[in-house]
Amino acid sequence: MARDTATAPYELRFGAGRCCLDLLATAHPREHLDAVAPLCAWITGAGLVPPGTPLGHADAGWPPRFRELRAHIGTLVREGGGSDPRAHAHALARLNELAAAAPPAPRAVRAEDGALARELAGVPGCAALLAVVARDAVELLTDPVARAELRECAGEDCPIVYLDTSRGRRRRWCSSETCGNRERVARHRRRAALARS
Repeated sequence: MARDTATAPYELRFGAGRCCLDLLATAHPREHLDAVAPLCAWITGAGLVPPGTPLGHADAGWPPRFRELRAHIGTLVREGGGSDPRAHAHALARLNELAAAAPPAPRAVRAEDGALARELAGVPGCAALLAVVARDAVELLTDPVARAELRECAGEDCPIVYLDTSRGRRRRWCSSETCGNRERVARHRRRAALARS
């Protein structure tokens, strides 16, 4: 069975505004990177590789490495009051180590229709793909404008962090269709319960 599962129906979300934040979302509401197939689907869905890139060489060692990076990014993105300085320093050191690897090299090739298309110059290794996400996190964490746009979803029990690039910076939820809709339904039920009593 091929492991290139870009079209597999995993419940992955890609709306946080950065691939490093989309990686954080893979832990909610349950663990999504618990096997190779969903990780490969995430790698393709996040745009780390062009569509159709074979990832059959991915093995069981990849998901734990992506989960480790996710934990470090989470520590750094959510740093603040009460954060453990040693945990922060360790997360920062590991993030920088992972970002130091060379990312996959892209190249332009002619597609069948004659247009230029992007593909990778070689088979992307795990360290190279981790570097793409780690570098995205470094850029986010060192950009004061982007950091000012970081928000945590206002949905009940939703820890998803996203960039609020909305007009007026009034976005409240990671997704209007999921958390926003859930909040509207809950508000309606509260009003209906009050009206009945």
